Amino acid sequence: MTFTWTDLMTIDLAKLNEAATEWKTAAEELAKLHGTVRDGLVKKSEAARWEGANATVTREFVRSAAKEVDDLQREARSIHAVLADAHAELTRIQKRAKELADEARQGDPAHHPEPDPGLLVSDAGGGRVRVESSVCDAKGPSRRTEDMVRWYADTLTGMVTDAAEVDAAATRALRASHGADPYDAGHAEYTSLDQDQLPRAMKLAALGGDAKPAQQAELRRLWQSLSPDARAQLWTAHRGDLLAAGLLNPSVKRVAPDRGSGKHGSEDPDWGDWGTRMKMQGLVVAADGGDMNDAARHMKHYLDDTGTPMRLPVDKMLTDDDDFQNHVSHRHLLPHEAQWREQALAEYERNGGRAVVLPVETPNEDYSFSQMTDPNWFYAVGSARSNVTGVVTVVPGAGGQPKVGLDYQVNVWDRYNWDEGKGVHIWSFGIPDGEPGRQHKVGLAQEFNMAGSGSVKHYELGNGAALPAPDDPGRAGERSDPGRHARDGGGEIDR
Repeated sequence: MTFTWTDLMTIDLAKLNEAATEWKTAAEELAKLHGTVRDGLVKKSEAARWEGANATVTREFVRSAAKEVDDLQREARSIHAVLADAHAELTRIQKRAKELADEARQGDPAHHPEPDPGLLVSDAGGGRVRVESSVCDAKGPSRRTEDMVRWYADTLTGMVTDAAEVDAAATRALRASHGADPYDAGHAEYTSLDQDQLPRAMKLAALGGDAKPAQQAELRRLWQSLSPDARAQLWTAHRGDLLAAGLLNPSVKRVAPDRGSGKHGSEDPDWGDWGTRMKMQGLVVAADGGDMNDAARHMKHYLDDTGTPMRLPVDKMLTDDDDFQNHVSHRHLLPHEAQWREQALAEYERNGGRAVVLPVETPNEDYSFSQMTDPNWFYAVGSARSNVTGVVTVVPGAGGQPKVGLDYQVNVWDRYNWDEGKGVHIWSFGIPDGEPGRQHKVGLAQEFNMAGSGSVKHYELGNGAALPAPDDPGRAGERSDPGRHARDGGGEIDR
């Protein structure tokens, strides 16, 4: 039977917790009984001064009974560990799913320039979640609302899948703990669900960059479910593979900041639109010749009318704009450093001083590039959203002092559009407000998504060291870049 959204929302976690508690009590009582049998019956049987067939049979019976009690105690302990882990994971997933569903239903009345409408969340069957807008937009479909619908649907569906995987892992572990014979205890022993999930995570991580999207998604779910200790084992064995498989891809909302210019190709072009297109083609050439290569490349891609996503060179953005570097430092890293360190050290202590790993992620933060100080990225992106994803590791250091490190990457995303009220003025070139965006509505250009991540950087938390500088972006995208001509379609502007 397929695990559904309704199943996730209606799991009786109280009963699951009650079952886990009962098995914990059973394991504790069986441990006491085993102690009594071991220290009483077995010792007396072994020390008794009697011989013969009856003595041999009785001693073996007492030993067998003691072993059976020990087996029952270990089985009860294993079942408790599995149920307790499943309860903790399903509680985490259900709580977050309810929070996101409530958030989707409420929308955001305060969002500017237009409020985000409330969304309807329902069970689509087959393990999927249906999300729809609760209002009919007279202006036509809003790109931002469409992105919201898609993000909530994909994220909530992923949570249903996550819960189903936890349920399946618990089922496998319980069966292995109990065995096939109801009269014979003492089979596989589990201390947590890690023993079921970690081998699968190791197998997926080994795929590295060859992992398919569905495998990458499963790996990220397992990464969240594993204990800090198991994550450390996985990270130590497959750090490079995990990064190649997109482990640090952001999970926060990556949606359009506004409605955009409207439906692509919804109107017919007139002579004025063709004139605007020619002006914008001239701007591409002028910007490319004036050290505004990224602005030129993005406008050219807009005029190419394909709508395909483009990768943002985040290392270059950070290198080009010191203010953006400061934004990342003071909005994403420094405010969280103490908290991340404290949480990681607490897990390290709970794990008995053995290595642990914690995933971290910061919220969305907007950053606007300045037309005065960085016209290239001002016209290439304007305002973009960013966050930081990373992994905090704690390992034993010299003299018994733990070392706390952070491996992180900066993520940036935006949608290239020229919505109402936006024009462009570069040097002597000027295109009035609204005209660049109309190119999308008349089908002569097309908006597109932009996203990228910087190189993974490492630094020690809490030692006062300066944050690492971004990697040298080299010549990528510049006029001297030998591969730029081919990537830009042979240099043809209008094709």
